[in-house]
Amino acid sequence: MTKKTPNPTDKHVGSRVRMRRMMLGLSQEKLGDALSLTFQQVQKYEKGTNRIGASRLQQIAHFLQVPVAFFFEGAPELPAGSPTGAVNAPSPAYVSDFLATTDGLALTKAFMRIKEPKLRRRIVDLVSQIAGED
Repeated sequence: MTKKTPNPTDKHVGSRVRMRRMMLGLSQEKLGDALSLTFQQVQKYEKGTNRIGASRLQQIAHFLQVPVAFFFEGAPELPAGSPTGAVNAPSPAYVSDFLATTDGLALTKAFMRIKEPKLRRRIVDLVSQIAGED
């Protein structure tokens, strides 16, 4: 028996739910309570294991105070041959993935509190050097 892997779009939408929930400082349990779900169900949504239905996604968007479209920003491209005719462009999913982590969100919040533009630029340069980028 093979284990079914989550659909990339479901994973992306789930990671955006997680990112927004964490931005608001809410636990999975708190979000679950607001939606009459268990925290385990919220966990499955966030991992993309379970798909979020349209009406449930609308409830989540309302509770997290974002438009439904927020969850699809930066979503993976549809497979080739899809009727959209979309051009293959690099996906900004790495940004969403980073912001969906505790460290990514904490780093971003702290960085945004730095008011001095030159200092912010120096921090970016330092991190780039540490990471080995030119």
